[in-house]
Amino acid sequence: MNILFFLTPKNEVAYIYEDDSLRQALEKMEYHKYSAIPVINRTGKYVGTITEGDMLWGIKNKLSLSLKESERVTVAAIDRRSDNRPVYADSDMEGLIDKALMQNFVPVVDDQKNFIGIITRKDIIRYFYEKSQEVQRPALKSQPTIGSKL
Repeated sequence: MNILFFLTPKNEVAYIYEDDSLRQALEKMEYHKYSAIPVINRTGKYVGTITEGDMLWGIKNKLSLSLKESERVTVAAIDRRSDNRPVYADSDMEGLIDKALMQNFVPVVDDQKNFIGIITRKDIIRYFYEKSQEVQRPALKSQPTIGSKL
């Protein structure tokens, strides 16, 4: 199966640029109700993922900021605990599932490492749940019910 079947394209995903301010990032995450968001550079390359926790720890450990002062701090200045590892658009399902087990979303990049979208763990689970239901329906129809004659 082609992993692009699961892709939410870049134009439908909220993301931030590495030179966006901390305030811009916080406001975008709040607006979209994200707890983590992809970070790309101005040429469109995937840089990493920043989480609410990364920002909070950065504010606590590095900065003593007011919201106004956060406009001067770029996202790139905040240390990230870990990044959601991307997959290439031509990756196989095994590579996708391996990453999705460990991350809520998997960034997808092209062969030039340009960010093209994400695949969410939720979409993968939903797809396989629906497939399992399709397999079970015919099996359930062929089984006798309680009280029926065999």
